Amino acid sequence: MELLTKTLVLCLVLGFINAAPMHPEAQAADVGAVPDRCAGIEFDAITPDEEGTTFFFKGGYLWKGFYGPAQRSNEVFKLLDDIHQIGQVDAAFRMHNTENQDVHDHIFFFQNDKVFSYYNHTLEDGYPKAIQEDFPEVPNHLDAAVECPKGECRADSVLFFKGQDVYVYDILTKTVKTKTWSHLPACSSVFRWLEHYYCFHGNNFTRFHPISGEVSGQYPKDARNYFMRCSGFGHGGDRKAPKCSDVKLDAITTDDAGKTYFFAGPIFMRLDTSRDGLHAFPITRNWKELRNGVDAVFSNNDKMYLIKGDQVYIYKTGAHYTLIEGYPKTLKEELSVEGHVDAAFLCPNQDKAYIIQGDRIREVSLTASPRVITQELTLPFTGIDASLCGQNGIQLFKGSQYYDYETSEVSMLSKPSPAARSITSEMMGCQD
Repeated sequence: MELLTKTLVLCLVLGFINAAPMHPEAQAADVGAVPDRCAGIEFDAITPDEEGTTFFFKGGYLWKGFYGPAQRSNEVFKLLDDIHQIGQVDAAFRMHNTENQDVHDHIFFFQNDKVFSYYNHTLEDGYPKAIQEDFPEVPNHLDAAVECPKGECRADSVLFFKGQDVYVYDILTKTVKTKTWSHLPACSSVFRWLEHYYCFHGNNFTRFHPISGEVSGQYPKDARNYFMRCSGFGHGGDRKAPKCSDVKLDAITTDDAGKTYFFAGPIFMRLDTSRDGLHAFPITRNWKELRNGVDAVFSNNDKMYLIKGDQVYIYKTGAHYTLIEGYPKTLKEELSVEGHVDAAFLCPNQDKAYIIQGDRIREVSLTASPRVITQELTLPFTGIDASLCGQNGIQLFKGSQYYDYETSEVSMLSKPSPAARSITSEMMGCQD
């Protein structure tokens, strides 16, 4: 339960953000040559570090996080400028390579024909190197770079940008495929944040798909409205965390890749990105067919089942969620149940879905065709809003309270329930 509750910052419920500020007061501008990002500048590079703090670079200066004053880059990344005199950073990214912990979460900076590797803000021995020593076939004088983990790209990769060309570097095979995205503005920096990819150009940004480069939505947008605190800018006004007594989930699930999602009203928030921040997004951003929220969700075999009304939508979880052809289907056709669904879950490495309706929980075999209800249990209460089954057991959510069953044995749900626990500010960042 610890993994779940620590990050239940259900700013979700009101769209509260615990990462990039939405609307705020500007920092006092420094004088002289110190750049002011609220003046509308073009960043040279953007990257998070191993702790999830995001750094924005311009010339020999950087900003730590989404607000705060500029400071010299070499005050944070020692030797970045004072010995090697690299000056402006051309590109930077945080490596994602869980197969090789020697480089995973290290930051790579690029300048002209050289690459610098940092960990814990310290330059590693043997650096700088020629770019091609670490990244064969990648050109010099880059404009931008960004990591792209498997599941978002087809393999753990780095995208290097130079003009309109994109060099897709496969981390495992050390091979490069070149694409030309003439429809995308020339990026001076690229930032991956909460599974989304942003090309920064001038003082604007454009969100794009990391595989196709496709741009969806109304872009460009002014970065000052989203990625920094500047007087007179912002896209959502001042928001406060909800009261803990007001928290209410509609659904929760963890997919086979370990991504955990919360759903509430028209928005969702991903749990396991807490290192880099938490942010609510419209459900339609990932699941465009679901325009009116969801009632219940569960995941199985690289697919996510989303239930709304009497319809079941099944999406492939791959690189991005794709609705399977022929869906949605009715609840009766897909799961052999009828009526409103309050919650649903599936335990790890199992092939049975559990559908909660009122005080009933129905076990549905997903291997049978057509689907078959193989067991029915009675719960000791009604009004369940959401449910999740994981390695630590089953959790049932009801308003601002939850029941923590420290077992994945479903039959225990028909027994007297454990005492309800109230959501607290420590668990969720809400207001007690």
